[in-house]
Amino acid sequence: MADSTTSHTTPDSPASSASEAGSLDVHPGNDVVEQFPVLQHKSKGRQMLLRGLQRISSSQSLRARITRPRASSVPYRSSASSLSCVSLTSTPSPFGQPSSSSSYFSFGDVSTAPTSVAATPGIETPGYDGIESVLAVRKVEHPVPTPMTISLPTEIKKKAKVFNFWDSIPNEIKIHVLSFLSPKELVQVSRVSKKFHELCFDGQLWTEFDASNFYKEIPAESLTKILETAGPFVHDLNLRGCLQIEHMQRAQRLVKACHNLYSTTLEGCRNFQRPTLHTLLKTNKQLVHINLTGLPAVNNATCKIISRECPQLETLNVSGCKQMDARGIRFVIEGCPKLRDLRASSVRGFSSNADVATAIFQSNNLEKLILSNCSDLTDDIFTTMILGPNPEFDLLSNRPLSPPRKLRHLDLTRCVRLSDQSIKHLAYMTPHLEGLSLSNITLLTDSSLEPILASCPNLTHLDLEDLSHLTNSLFVNHLSKSPCSTKLEHLSISACENISDTGMLPVFQSCTNLKSVLLDNTRISNLTLTEAADMVRSRSLSHRAPSPLPEVTLHLTIYDTPLVTWTGILEILSRNSEPLTPKPAKDGVLDIGGGSTGTKGKQVINLKCFHTWQMTVDEHTRRVLRGELNSAKRVERKWAEYMQAEQEMEAGGGRRRRRRAREMRDVLEQDQQRRQGGQQGQQGGDKGRRDGGGGRWGTARVNVTSSDWYWTQLVERPHKIVEGP
Repeated sequence: MADSTTSHTTPDSPASSASEAGSLDVHPGNDVVEQFPVLQHKSKGRQMLLRGLQRISSSQSLRARITRPRASSVPYRSSASSLSCVSLTSTPSPFGQPSSSSSYFSFGDVSTAPTSVAATPGIETPGYDGIESVLAVRKVEHPVPTPMTISLPTEIKKKAKVFNFWDSIPNEIKIHVLSFLSPKELVQVSRVSKKFHELCFDGQLWTEFDASNFYKEIPAESLTKILETAGPFVHDLNLRGCLQIEHMQRAQRLVKACHNLYSTTLEGCRNFQRPTLHTLLKTNKQLVHINLTGLPAVNNATCKIISRECPQLETLNVSGCKQMDARGIRFVIEGCPKLRDLRASSVRGFSSNADVATAIFQSNNLEKLILSNCSDLTDDIFTTMILGPNPEFDLLSNRPLSPPRKLRHLDLTRCVRLSDQSIKHLAYMTPHLEGLSLSNITLLTDSSLEPILASCPNLTHLDLEDLSHLTNSLFVNHLSKSPCSTKLEHLSISACENISDTGMLPVFQSCTNLKSVLLDNTRISNLTLTEAADMVRSRSLSHRAPSPLPEVTLHLTIYDTPLVTWTGILEILSRNSEPLTPKPAKDGVLDIGGGSTGTKGKQVINLKCFHTWQMTVDEHTRRVLRGELNSAKRVERKWAEYMQAEQEMEAGGGRRRRRRAREMRDVLEQDQQRRQGGQQGQQGGDKGRRDGGGGRWGTARVNVTSSDWYWTQLVERPHKIVEGP
């Protein structure tokens, strides 16, 4: 090759500027040093450019600012750890052809080519040996900086979508979930956020407001604020026992907020003022149930407002209102035709107001009438209530011709001026009667109750407490044979001193649906308890409940019954703890009930007895209700042994106890002598044991008693035996 000239055609590259200043002729046989003046003249600008590139490549902060990490698949990324200022461009061409700048002044790992990429592919550039010493390229050693992670701006960053279940469900479901909370819990939850405050005070959640469970804890101002917020939605308001509502202005605020009430209970609100009460009644004309028990603010004027402003009233309770009398009852009965339930205990003035009895008879809408503790209620007034004024009677049957009453529940407890003359008129006049309470009417006898039992087939509750003139004949010949015997659930004959086993045994045999029987202060004995246990057991076998554990189906009270002994109590406990036994079915196949443990469907008796036995009975009942029948039997057995030992001790008398105490003192003296005598005492003790009287407690065991329980008590508590019971 004569003349071989190589030039770069890229105008912006340093190589092209060098070729414009003068061409570099390279011959294979010539030395490169001969052309050094030309290269020395052209190398100054190149060296300045290389130094500038070196400074740029050596600045980590600048590299982090102007560069971004590339993916591993991009061919421009270099993985060399030792780079010079110009080695950053020593990468293959992205088009698959070798770059011309990679062979320009290339010396091993270090390239002296410019950073620009050659424009013309395919032109070979010859290398120059020894040019490194001429250009004096400085090799820079520095680690490759770790790419820095820079977060994107907020408007560019993709936010993670959070799923909020509570916000996604409809408001109807939220209201239904919050409806299971009490008013106290709703107030606490309302403090979470504004949304919860709006939900917690939704009108659907405040249709009922019952403050009887937390009235002692809530301040008056807080109660007023809650009712001011939720008052327009409240339909059932119960402020029972809220004594803190005493300020006149605070009560007025409460009354103004609650104007959609259907039921209100102000029992025990003694500080409720009369003007406030009257305002409440006037602003709630749709009231159906009113409970004003024990309010001093109630008087006859209050009853007149109720009769005028509350025509839809069905239930009224004015028991214990001492500022009113029977005239107020007449106002309510005449003005409220839908009244069904009237409770007027301890109301005065019935004896001097016959118009009240006439109004009750003419209305004939009452289903529940409670006149307990009305001490001035006489026979004539009560007869007018039942038969009306001037009643007519059938000549043949001597029965009244008045229309029957709709009464279902009648309570005449402690109306002491009533007698058989008026009570007997309930017969055949109250066919729907379910509950009758005649307690403490001491003038009643069997003659007034016999026709009532025969004419009331739906009677379920009968309260005859403290009727001393009742006899066994009433229960044997009438109650046990009455049409209500299979429906009777509650029977109270406490303090009926003439009632004994003769009258109660037929009752337990025929009244198989009894759930509560009060027999305290009667003459019953252990036979009645045994019959009650048989009745409950038969009921368990015939009407088996699905419960896997035993359940109480009969509450039996026998306080102060002198003829009941501990053996009768033991009989009840034994029947409660024994499992149900199989019974033969009609087809001859055994009906095995009660499961493997015998507790499924079992019915037991909850017994209330003498207070010294009650703790044992309660513990036994608790174990039976838990299904621990074996554990209950252990309690039963230990208690039986204890009671038997106590009975044996009482049978011995005082002389026997003194003899036992003397024997115990002799045993203690022998022990002291043995300890003081040393070896001689030890030998004497051995001899005494061979004779039957040696040892610490040998004499006591032989001479005192042969009972294992008493022996255990003697060893554990010798001081009590010595002192005597």
